[in-house]
Amino acid sequence: MPDIFGVIADATRRDILQVLLDRHADDAEMSVSEIVNQLEISQPTVSKHLKVLRDAELVTVREEGQHRFYSLNAEPLEMVEDFVIPFLSAGFDTEVTVEYLDGNGSTVTGPEGLHDGEHVLPEEAASAAERIGRAAAVAEHRVKELVARFKLRE
Repeated sequence: MPDIFGVIADATRRDILQVLLDRHADDAEMSVSEIVNQLEISQPTVSKHLKVLRDAELVTVREEGQHRFYSLNAEPLEMVEDFVIPFLSAGFDTEVTVEYLDGNGSTVTGPEGLHDGEHVLPEEAASAAERIGRAAAVAEHRVKELVARFKLRE
């Protein structure tokens, strides 16, 4: 399998992946000619890049007569995610606030404002939840930054 980072480093391949991602939400495939029309690049160029994406298992292909229909397989991108996420949270400090809600969903000033019988998470669980929430927010923010940078390079 080719190095996934080398595969997604190419702007044209990222464009093809983006086009297929847009269709992926509808669980739809795209023909080579549809990709060519949408990206306004030559058919040989699209075919060359689709071969690289196929070899990296980032796309799947279904043949129907002389036509080929492509769809996104995002699973190999999990390796990129696994590599990038530790870097995204390194040295990132953010303020996390906790909001307490009563049984009706109304905000109360703190655990002391809850009615009898209502429970707040134990301190260890609350602390773990804060760390998880902070890491998720950091990851989301950094991924959005990376996507924006890739789009600017095109």
